[in-house]
Formats: sequence, structure tokens, C-alpha cells
Amino acid sequence: MRHRVKLHALSRPSDERKALMRSLVRELFLHGTIVTTTQKAKAASAFAERIITHALAKDLSARRYVNAFLNDEKLTNKVVDEIAPKYAGRKGGYTRIVKMEKRHGDDAELAIFQLVKES
Repeated sequence: MRHRVKLHALSRPSDERKALMRSLVRELFLHGTIVTTTQKAKAASAFAERIITHALAKDLSARRYVNAFLNDEKLTNKVVDEIAPKYAGRKGGYTRIVKMEKRHGDDAELAIFQLVKES
């Protein structure tokens, strides 16, 4: 039974999974929209939402939290100064997952993972 298990393991060890989530969220913030598998998008969505929620505070602690996850100061400044203020009126739901067709090679379900337009 999976009682109280909220983790999407994605058939990877924890260090690989952490690196995968960081790279997916970084690419999402850089490009605004990415195409990935549905399960990876669902797992990365929680991380992206948490980063934007922290970035809304716009203080030094928030910048350090975002930079600790993204590990890129230019991207941190972009998230805190440009991306997060667009969602100041929202209480969550900053990302969207739109399902696409299945991938031909391995029949994996693909999805468009994107930031929701500002409110």
C-alpha cells in the first residue's frame, strides 16, 4: 500500500530524480513551455509551483531559496523579478499540463507543460 507516499519516483534514484526535476523546472522558466512525458510534467509541476510561491515574497530569503534550487543567478532574477509578479493575484495554479499524442518510439504519453498566462 502507498499510504502517505506523495513522491513520483519515476523509476530513478533520488539524485537522478532531483537533477531531472531541476532541469525540467529550469527549462520551463527559460522557455515558458516544454514538451515532456505526462508523469514527468506532473512531478515537476509541484516544484515549479513551490518556486513561484516562494518568489512572490521578493525578499532575500526568497531569492536564496529559488537560487538554491535553480543554481543560476540570472534565472533566479528572472523568476523573482519577471515571472513571479505576473502571478501576484493568483493563489496557486501557475502551471498547466495539456496532454498530447503518444510518442511513437515507446508509446509514452506526452504532454505540454507550460506556465499559465498572467492573470
